[in-house]
Amino acid sequence: MDKDKIIEIAKDAKNKSNKDLTEARDLLLTEFDNTKKLIIDLTHHIEAVEEYYNLINKELGNRVK
Repeated sequence: MDKDKIIEIAKDAKNKSNKDLTEARDLLLTEFDNTKKLIIDLTHHIEAVEEYYNLINKELGNRVK
C-alpha cells in the first residue's frame, strides 16, 4: 500500500472497509516503529559524535596553550 492510499483511507476512514483500515493501521504502526528506532539510533550516533568532538577539541585547546 502506498502513501497516497493510506492518506485516502485516513481521510475517509468512516467509509472504508475493516480490511483497508487494518492494513493501513498495521503499515502505519510499522512505519512509526521504524521511524522511532531510526531517531533513537541517530540520537545515539550524534551523542557519540559530540563526545568525540569535545575530546578532540579539548586536546587541541590544551596543545595551543
